[in-house]
Amino acid sequence: MTLISQSSEWQALSAHWQKMQDVQMRDLFSADPDRFNLMSVEACGLLLDYSKNRIDQNGLNLLQRLAEKANLKQAIDALFLGAPVNSTEQSAALHTALRYQKGESLIYEGRDVMVDVTAVLNKMEQFTAALRAGEWRGATGKPITDVVNLGVGGSHLGPKMVTEALAHYANHTLRLHFVSNIDGTHLSETLRHLDPHTTLFTVTSKSFATPETMANARVARQWCQDGMGPSVDVLKHFIAISANRKRVAEFGVAEANFFQIWDWVGGRFSLWSAVGLPIALSIGMPRFRELLAGAAEMDAHFRTADFDKNIPVLLGLLGIWYIDFAGITSHAVMPYDQYLRYFPAYLQQLEMESNGKSTTLDGQTVDYQTGPFIWGSVGSDGQHSYFQLFHQGTHLTTTDFIVPVNSHNPLNGHHEKLLANCLAQTEAMMTGVSIEEICREDKQSIQTASLAGSIQQHKTCIGNRPSNTLITKLITPEVLGALLACYEHKTYVQGVIWQVNPFDQWGVELGKKLARVLEQELVSDSNQGVHDASTQGLLNYCRKNRKI
Repeated sequence: MTLISQSSEWQALSAHWQKMQDVQMRDLFSADPDRFNLMSVEACGLLLDYSKNRIDQNGLNLLQRLAEKANLKQAIDALFLGAPVNSTEQSAALHTALRYQKGESLIYEGRDVMVDVTAVLNKMEQFTAALRAGEWRGATGKPITDVVNLGVGGSHLGPKMVTEALAHYANHTLRLHFVSNIDGTHLSETLRHLDPHTTLFTVTSKSFATPETMANARVARQWCQDGMGPSVDVLKHFIAISANRKRVAEFGVAEANFFQIWDWVGGRFSLWSAVGLPIALSIGMPRFRELLAGAAEMDAHFRTADFDKNIPVLLGLLGIWYIDFAGITSHAVMPYDQYLRYFPAYLQQLEMESNGKSTTLDGQTVDYQTGPFIWGSVGSDGQHSYFQLFHQGTHLTTTDFIVPVNSHNPLNGHHEKLLANCLAQTEAMMTGVSIEEICREDKQSIQTASLAGSIQQHKTCIGNRPSNTLITKLITPEVLGALLACYEHKTYVQGVIWQVNPFDQWGVELGKKLARVLEQELVSDSNQGVHDASTQGLLNYCRKNRKI
């Protein structure tokens, strides 16, 4: 496989950036009053405005040619058809099958996976309805009031984010809690005000051997036993969501409380499966199916729309334009919706764990940048912290703004202020403000203002900062499903073009391997591994000062 950077399409884009790097977006809008209409796409309840980017139609055409060079269309088909797109583990990535609608089928390894997917969804529906109605009770006959999800990574970030994002639709008589950290504080503080008689734990781990999750599960089991007495079957208070039925049984969870997931679903793509059980418990299974339907609609859009009208493809290509040709490796995501406050953290795992790679599918080392740093927070909080760097700092960051036109909680004038702030920030980042404009506003001459240290100099903003805006009428389960699927597919687009595998995470495994050795060494006086001087010194300090 020849590196994509050696292609004529890549070289053409590199040359085109040299022409575009000093072009002002203000001038692009002045030259084409119809720029917004030409550079916006509406699909699946979302409107993408990508007109505030340092790119022209020629650049977009060149990016689409790069996608064609990378065989993106064939790669999209391979994803949906169950081809082994996870090449290092020789597996399909069938998360899209989890949201297939009725009547669809997909044969994988000689079996229609939809038979299993449908069976699990139906089991989720029965369990969810019984628990939410108070019919499914704990070991001592009391109804469940609190559900604690024990998971980490994709078993935590997705369910937590969606549960919070759709809290408007929640049954608030059932309280959801999420524990992921191996730091005992997380579990201790969560359990402090809960009653074991009315608490249910969902333990989510594909292998049912994830160290953080299983350590928390064992403590939770003992907490239940201590609180309800030695004769009570506390394992009735545990639901297992896993691909490893044998380990689930060894832990003691009954088959009736076991919900299957499959090896062909990666953790960061798994919220559509039984991993999303906490979501269903919160909003109800009908709403959960609406979430799936929204994602399925985006799947169809991604699979069939031409690249120039394809929202995930456009987002992916624009990211590559800035990362690989402009050298901008920082990307912020700003949801102007309090319900979406955990969305940036969810995207950090989705994008950075997927495409944080430097080895191509055939084992070559890349000579270009891959996954960017993803970060952000809810608006308008960010405006009062790091937006100063956006407007006047020396570092360039690209930004996605996400905002609903309407609010589920329309307090008097609040949402109008929120919308205005969001739109204003996209405008300010693009236009900036020149010293001439400031002087006209201050009714001061430019000659006076140009003196060193004048206040007008300090007020100038360069502008020309790129951003996309994703806007929707209202955040509903369908719209959220479409939004999440959109970013999944954007991530896949970039992985295909960068020639990396977005479905493995071998780098994560190295830290786990070393941690297992160091954990043993912390409680003993002998080393089982060979460490560098720094790590050995830190280990010795911890041994010396650790309270037994």
